[in-house]
Amino acid sequence: FVGLWYYHLRSVKQVRMRKKPNLIPRLERCAHVLENSPEALRGSWLDAYPVYDEVHVELGCGKGRFTCDMAEQNPRVLFAAVEKVPDALVVAMERACERGLTNVRFLAKDAASLAEYFAPAEVGRIYINFPDPWPKKKQFKRRLTAPSFQKLCFDALKPGGEIWFKTDNVPLFEWSLEQYEGCGWTLKDVSRDWHDTVMTDYEAKFREQGVKINRLVAVKGDVFRCG
Repeated sequence: FVGLWYYHLRSVKQVRMRKKPNLIPRLERCAHVLENSPEALRGSWLDAYPVYDEVHVELGCGKGRFTCDMAEQNPRVLFAAVEKVPDALVVAMERACERGLTNVRFLAKDAASLAEYFAPAEVGRIYINFPDPWPKKKQFKRRLTAPSFQKLCFDALKPGGEIWFKTDNVPLFEWSLEQYEGCGWTLKDVSRDWHDTVMTDYEAKFREQGVKINRLVAVKGDVFRCG
């Protein structure tokens, strides 16, 4: 399955990457942490994994440092990490396996299809860390904080559920603040110089360079007001 999935991604040009001769064997060695059919679990994640209290989702987990650290610190939470780029995904899967983490599952999927994997009110928290800013005005719909993606998150989150968003990109952060407020989320923990012990690989590098991190928490309200 891993091999077919990888070559399918390449054939439809969903990713741009250098072909690594050992990528498929590496993915196959960690296949037990890859959720092959997340669509089948829609609405029943905690039934399938009853030892956990809540499901948290990271959109675009990259190489998995943040996901694995959070999973290690929160053993009662099931973390579903979404990542469509094989080069990054394999590193994330290897990290989880090396640490012996049992509360992480990886989805080799696109964030735009979130509704296919999680039923309404099934998720407790969603993490969006350092997404592509898509800086051109005509690209705004591709941003993971755009109203269309917000609606996907709103539907998936349970009442009072949260989005945790971090970025080094100031224009994206300020734009996202306006979007979240306009769509009816309650904002808290807004910071333009956030410091945290749980970081992504990008975040750790930015910290070393003295780059400030912007961060907010958007809490789901009663009504989604955009669209």
